[in-house]
Amino acid sequence: MASVVVTVKIMPTSPEVDLKALEKKALEEITAFNEGKETKTDIQPVAFGLNSLNIIFVMDEAKGSPDPVAEKIATFEEVNSAEITDVRRAIG
Repeated sequence: MASVVVTVKIMPTSPEVDLKALEKKALEEITAFNEGKETKTDIQPVAFGLNSLNIIFVMDEAKGSPDPVAEKIATFEEVNSAEITDVRRAIG
């Protein structure tokens, strides 16, 4: 089976949320779901000092949908929403 590259966009509840701590907590969930494959994080400004945390990771296509990991991250107290914004099949 092929690998897929998944992007999950995490919106914190406020600009005061520590994104580094949130990143560490989210990566623990992704690693548990994904068995420690490659990840990359990116912080993007949204508006009025609020930033989103985007985590890109590679997973095996055979695992099925990445939605369960986004749903788990969305339950964190400091998270307003978490959604899968991109899924692409990796080539090579």
